[in-house]
Amino acid sequence: MKLWTPTGAALGLSAVALGAVGAHAVPLDDHARALFETANRYHFYHAIALVLTGVSLGHVHAWLGHGAGMAFLMGTVLFSGSLYLTALHGPNALGFLAPVGGTLLMAGWLLLALAALVGRKGR
Repeated sequence: MKLWTPTGAALGLSAVALGAVGAHAVPLDDHARALFETANRYHFYHAIALVLTGVSLGHVHAWLGHGAGMAFLMGTVLFSGSLYLTALHGPNALGFLAPVGGTLLMAGWLLLALAALVGRKGR
């Protein structure tokens, strides 16, 4: 809880801030706006997932829970980050990071499920 909950809260804060920038401060065409909104939606969902991961750590397998937290954080940075960059600057060399980030997000959910199934072992 001491690591993932505040990290998730900071990620949530940045999701709100970037959502405001995308909605009000940056002119985007329809395609770029759709990319930006997708990035922001996944950013926000996984900020909440990270907070919940931190809150659940006392009830789940610790190593798997921490693995889920790391996967959520890195997946959000890579997936949402690459989509934000593409929306703001057009296609770029970092576009290949979105599928890597998406895979990490899926891994985070799998690890969190396993952490809950295994229980408190490894604490």
